[in-house]
Amino acid sequence: MLDFFKVKIFIYITLLGFVTSGCADSNPVNFEDKYPIIPTPQEINYGNEEIQFENINIQTSDFENEKNLLTDFFQSKNIKTDTKGLSITLNKRSVENENDEAYALTISDEIVIVAATHKGIYYGIQTLKQIFRQQGETGIFPQLTITDWPVFKIRGFMHDTGRNFQSVPQLKEQIEVLAQYKYNVFHWHLTDNPGWRLESKIYPELQAEHATLRQKGNFYSQEDFKDILEFCKERKITVIPEFDIPGHTDAFRKALQIDEMRDPKVKPILLDLFQELMDLTSAEDVPYIHMGTDEVRNDFERVSNDVIFEIMNLIRKNNREVIVWKEGIVVKKDSTSINQLWAYHEGRKGHRFIDSRSNYINHLDPFAGMARLYFQQPTRQPKGDSLALGGILAAWPDNNINHERDILIQNPIYPSMVFYSDAIWNGRAKDYPEYWAKLPPKNTKEFNDFKAFEKKVIAHRDLFFKGKEFQYIKQTDKHWKLIGPFNHQGNVETSFPVEESIKETYNVDGKHFTWTDNHTGGTIHLKHFFGFPAVTDAKQGTYYAYTNIYAPDDRIQDFWVGFQGWSRSGGRRVGPFPNQGDWHTTKPKIWVNNTEIEPPVWKQPNLGTKTDEIPFIDEDYFYRSPTKIHLKKGWNKVLLKIPQDRNSWKWMFTCIPVNIAENGVREVPELKYSTKFENN
Repeated sequence: MLDFFKVKIFIYITLLGFVTSGCADSNPVNFEDKYPIIPTPQEINYGNEEIQFENINIQTSDFENEKNLLTDFFQSKNIKTDTKGLSITLNKRSVENENDEAYALTISDEIVIVAATHKGIYYGIQTLKQIFRQQGETGIFPQLTITDWPVFKIRGFMHDTGRNFQSVPQLKEQIEVLAQYKYNVFHWHLTDNPGWRLESKIYPELQAEHATLRQKGNFYSQEDFKDILEFCKERKITVIPEFDIPGHTDAFRKALQIDEMRDPKVKPILLDLFQELMDLTSAEDVPYIHMGTDEVRNDFERVSNDVIFEIMNLIRKNNREVIVWKEGIVVKKDSTSINQLWAYHEGRKGHRFIDSRSNYINHLDPFAGMARLYFQQPTRQPKGDSLALGGILAAWPDNNINHERDILIQNPIYPSMVFYSDAIWNGRAKDYPEYWAKLPPKNTKEFNDFKAFEKKVIAHRDLFFKGKEFQYIKQTDKHWKLIGPFNHQGNVETSFPVEESIKETYNVDGKHFTWTDNHTGGTIHLKHFFGFPAVTDAKQGTYYAYTNIYAPDDRIQDFWVGFQGWSRSGGRRVGPFPNQGDWHTTKPKIWVNNTEIEPPVWKQPNLGTKTDEIPFIDEDYFYRSPTKIHLKKGWNKVLLKIPQDRNSWKWMFTCIPVNIAENGVREVPELKYSTKFENN
């Protein structure tokens, strides 16, 4: 029996947070808004009451480790254990779905989590932690019932620490987030051209400074490796370690003074290294070994397929599954490897596969990229099966960095984790390539679904990512008119009548132009760099974008403004960096109330494309100082000119007001968008 003074049922909550019942001026709480869960459970029913408690009493005979994790969580919130506290029971039994990661959660006057496995109980606890709220020393939960399970076996995230080392604490910070959102794989890319990052006691020269291009002396000791394995294991996350061979092996060859990978001494060394890796842990804890095989572009990297097949056999003899990239080396005799797909590549017929296509975070814009992660169907089918194992979200910030935190600052790692978690847990009934590069038209079901999920993401941002790099704010209320493309005949500085006066239509060079008014988002791709459907199929020309922004007062407002997205990999792939005084080499412009807004004073102007070793500093809008723009009280006319030529890779723009707060970037809710000309 629960202590009446420690557990109370709530029906309504006043603005002060206290309970009232039957008050005429009270409104029922929208529990879905107040207690958003990501990924969205498969089956969920919110009640209309809340429970309040000061102590907890966890009961289980089957899940002692999980009991301790939950106890530690409540103790961190100053909620103690007491025999008269809120009863929380962890029960071992099958739930309705036979998936071994399934769980059921019921919250009434007690809490019951049911699962057949430790994983299921752990995921139930993650859900419980997401919906915990606190007032002083009092905890609050909503009444609800959940039955939940994932539709994919592998739900992962990959970091390339071969190119850019990240410390163990920074990796652990991100792994905690993966656990919160029910990921179950950390794919650890440990080797690449700049460094072989896992200590070898057999070949210690692999960590020598002369062999390491970047972050010299930084590598993971074998104890570090075991530490990460144990940290992940506690969070039901499997580590997939990757030694990427025979390409991406500059550090390997420098360390061992090998000119070509076909050198006869390469094979025994690789066999030693893979065996040393597998000897660090059991096949039960690390059931997959990734051996890369992608992007063998140079003759000095090539080896015979027999070498690859022998390494595969060694991995299998150690009772591990082999994973290779596809596109990668294809060994005809290999019939069992798991293919990890990237770019547009398809897996080999009959082979199991993991999907990493079109979800590389280093290419993703913080706004447009999140739409892709939401609407893209993992594995291109609604749910997993014996061949479609799942997906791995990948971060490849190839270019050199100044500080390890720049990886999180200059790539939308955390927003991507949150958006992708829903797709890889629930699957998607339909693939929407038409929305991989743009939001759906306003007021469609697809738009409203994204808008509802965005609301949950923003709530999670504010609850769980305070002080972390979460480069996302609400974009579904940012609307634009577009007109174009006008033919600039190769001269991006050509002006068109839109710059002189705003009208409904224009006739230019015998062609009729009319504004389109169905564009929404913080970033708009006019033509997507990977060819995903966007606004236009034209290869060049000049577009104009128009909106009005209402301000309740006269102010200097911070804006994120940008006209290109730098992919943080493969050099500065958009083309040469602009000179001082330009937003970009394509000469885009922005006017607010007919006043041109000057571009930033660049810290590294006029850099060439092949500048992989020069770190990014202020190239993208979301990690440089915001542009300060004067807004008058009332409606403010915003006009952007976005030309494109054949020398530039991306055709896009970003223009969104932001509030840079102590805890991170936030919305400016008092500013309103309207595309109506009469507001001008």
